[in-house]
Amino acid sequence: MLLGGAGNGAPAGGRVEGRVRLTTNGEPRPDASGVIVYLTGFVEPPLKGKPPELVQHDRHFEPPLLAITAGQEVAFPNGDPFFHNVFSVSPGQRFDLGQYKTGETKTRLFPEPGPVEVYCNIHPEMAATILVLPNRRFATTTADGSFAIDGIPAGTWTIYAYDRLSSAPVKAEVTVTAGAATAVDFTVAQTRTTFKHKNKYGEEYRDPDKYK
Repeated sequence: MLLGGAGNGAPAGGRVEGRVRLTTNGEPRPDASGVIVYLTGFVEPPLKGKPPELVQHDRHFEPPLLAITAGQEVAFPNGDPFFHNVFSVSPGQRFDLGQYKTGETKTRLFPEPGPVEVYCNIHPEMAATILVLPNRRFATTTADGSFAIDGIPAGTWTIYAYDRLSSAPVKAEVTVTAGAATAVDFTVAQTRTTFKHKNKYGEEYRDPDKYK
């Protein structure tokens, strides 16, 4: 399928589109939203503007899986009526935002690509993943698993699909042509059910109710 050129408002480059089939125990899930599909092999700077948010709400992070571009900040607003303490011990991406109350927001810059596992030091059930990617060519699937990524430079690249409950990203090679769309479909298996971890001190969690 041919796309319009940059002159009529469409982004330059090519498009990759397709669908992700999300399964649990071999059975397809009716809702395949939230899977991140992204390309590697080239580098782009992040867009300027308001940083994306990883919201703390009802003792959860929303969204549980967030993609950003290396060099971008993420905001961590506390939307709960009690304290949170966001931290990560991921290699090369360690940080600790400290304890802060409802209505406050803290930010963190992520300069290098790589996955960042994020937790709350008070509530062990809170866990999320930030995918810090080398470019802006990524998308999040809709409920039917469909996605589309525009503005991809011409060439042959590696494309990945990742769900937070999968053990590893699924990948494929894709050749992109300027002004054209290429179709790629994935099947991603959810194999994880828990994200057991220790607090930022490497200790077991204590009773979070005292922080209410």
